[in-house]
Amino acid sequence: MSQQPRREEFEQSLATKNDKIELSGPVVRQEVQITSFFQVGERRGEITIGEALEATALTSGNKAVDYSDAAAIQAAEVRATGRTNIVPGGVAAAAQSAATRNARLTQYEEKTKLSEVLADAASKLPSDKPVTRRDAEGVIGAELRNDPNITTHPGGVAASLVAAARINQSKQNADSPRSPQSPGKN
Repeated sequence: MSQQPRREEFEQSLATKNDKIELSGPVVRQEVQITSFFQVGERRGEITIGEALEATALTSGNKAVDYSDAAAIQAAEVRATGRTNIVPGGVAAAAQSAATRNARLTQYEEKTKLSEVLADAASKLPSDKPVTRRDAEGVIGAELRNDPNITTHPGGVAASLVAAARINQSKQNADSPRSPQSPGKN
């Protein structure tokens, strides 16, 4: 299976009317980053939670980490690992620390960005699993509950998991054989 159509499908599902997918660096570097991002998922055929978090670093990497991001990352980590608590020194702990630090800083340039926290997220998780609709719903809820405006960020953590869950679901639907109708039933 080619990685190109899958990458384009993922980018299209992340993009909305008012936001753009912006990646830094020369075009060749962008291709290498995105290709390496999908290599692990291609082997299993589905996008994992860690890979979806890494996609957030690509799509919203310049956004300063806030409490809603930290809560969404924590919810994602809990779902990926199956644990009820966050991993000390893990992605969620780093996000919570960054959100607390950013709340105290006034200069935007000094704030910790999502790209810094979510770089190599898949390798930082002790275990990972393909994103499901239920995972995406849980992350959306965490992001909404911790945002003062009760909204999710376009291209953010929740949006990336939703896009990955949609792709995984469509892949499952395409891979599953259609059951023939029973004779005599219309």
